[in-house]
Amino acid sequence: MKAYVGVTDGEWYRFLAARPELTEVNFWRPSGDREFRVLSPGEPFFFKSHHPQNRVVGGGFYSGFVQLRVSEAWEFFGQANGMADLDEMRLRIGRYRSQPIASGEDPVIGCVFVRDTRFFPLDDSAGPPPDFASNIVQGKGYDLAVHPRADYFQDLLLRLLGAPVEVDLSQPWHRDGPVYGDPRLAPRRLGQQSFQAVVLRAYNRKCAVTGDKIRPVLQAAHIRPLSAGGQHRLDNGLLLRSDVHTLFDRGYLTVDPAYRLRVSPRLRDEFGNGEEFYQRAGQPIGVPEARLDRPSQEGLEWHLSEVFLSS
Repeated sequence: MKAYVGVTDGEWYRFLAARPELTEVNFWRPSGDREFRVLSPGEPFFFKSHHPQNRVVGGGFYSGFVQLRVSEAWEFFGQANGMADLDEMRLRIGRYRSQPIASGEDPVIGCVFVRDTRFFPLDDSAGPPPDFASNIVQGKGYDLAVHPRADYFQDLLLRLLGAPVEVDLSQPWHRDGPVYGDPRLAPRRLGQQSFQAVVLRAYNRKCAVTGDKIRPVLQAAHIRPLSAGGQHRLDNGLLLRSDVHTLFDRGYLTVDPAYRLRVSPRLRDEFGNGEEFYQRAGQPIGVPEARLDRPSQEGLEWHLSEVFLSS
């Protein structure tokens, strides 16, 4: 298992600590030019305040990384960006970039998503990791399987979860459980808002069926909905135009395990329409480049058998 300790400022964490209902947050970076590849979804991410306080003040579980425009980050996360409104967020980013954001400018920032966050009371915060140098600006990753002070991270995890947990630090850590149970450590499961953002990125901001790139009408669709046991996972998602999303959810469209579009005959029978989709029937849809990010065969088979209106 890996862990990451990210450096944050007092304003960001105090704002979020005062709003415990915001349990999925954006640990944003003012520049979007570097990817975050240290963790896999479900691994722990801790927040450490700047000097002179220099304390680990909370944490959560990594849920994904996406480069977003500031307006998009606000659209997905709102006050979970650690600020009261978009204007304040733009001012804060401009301060860190050492140059104010010009009117009409919408720069790209790095967005590290952390879910199931918890902030510690100041009298119960922890000191920094023993080998965390004072000149580290962004943060530091740790391989807990080989770190000599694994007990330090065990203690942080105990504070984060609020209960003792037996963990083999040499193995990827997850906790199985129902979607509406305790999802904190389920592998590859994302938070609700990060699911939207990660799907948008994985599909290159294009509808998987039509190829449309009009951002306001693109939506992250669940192949298997949460109410039927689905999860916020990238391989349970499709980026679809809003009307395509509705037709998919209602069974007029589906995608088979070979990633080909299938169209129900009832679309024409019931509405006398849908030629746009019949012309695409049997054609492959767009899928993410990474094989692990593509729709799962199991999920597509479920949608085909349980939702699709085959006749």
